[in-house]
Amino acid sequence: MKIILNPVMIFIIILIVSVNSCISTRTLKPFSSDGCSLFPDRSLMNEEDWCECCVEHDKAYWQGGTKEERKLADSIFRECILAKTQDEALAEIMYRGVRIGGSPYFPTWYRWGYGWNFQHGYAPLTDEEKKMIEKMLKEYKQKKCNNSE
Repeated sequence: MKIILNPVMIFIIILIVSVNSCISTRTLKPFSSDGCSLFPDRSLMNEEDWCECCVEHDKAYWQGGTKEERKLADSIFRECILAKTQDEALAEIMYRGVRIGGSPYFPTWYRWGYGWNFQHGYAPLTDEEKKMIEKMLKEYKQKKCNNSE
C-alpha cells in the first residue's frame, strides 16, 4: 500500500507538530544551580569566592527572556565578579564565556532559558510566567534556608 501525501496533509502535519512543540516549550522546571557550571566557583589560590555571582546569574538564565535581558544579566554577572575579586581579567573572561556559551540555541544545561524545554529561545516572559518564576524562586529560597539550619 502506497501512501501519498498531498500538500494540505503535509501542512496539517507541520501545523500539529509546530503547535505541539510550542505548547511543550512552556513547561518550567524547578530552579537548580550548579554554581559556575564549567568554571571554578572560587579561587584555587586565595579566599576569593564568586559562586554567589554564578547562582544569581543562573536565576536569570533559568528563567530566560529576551536578548536584551540576557545581555543585562551577563553585564550584572561581570560586575558582580569584578566586585568580588577586583580582577578585571577574570571578570572579562567569565563574561565572554557566558556570552559565547550561553546561547539559548545550544542544547546545554546552562543555556539561556534552561528552566524551559529546549527551543524556548529569546521569548519574552508573559505575566503568568513571571508569577510562576517568582513562586518557584520563593520556594527554592525557603527550601535552601530550611536545609542550611
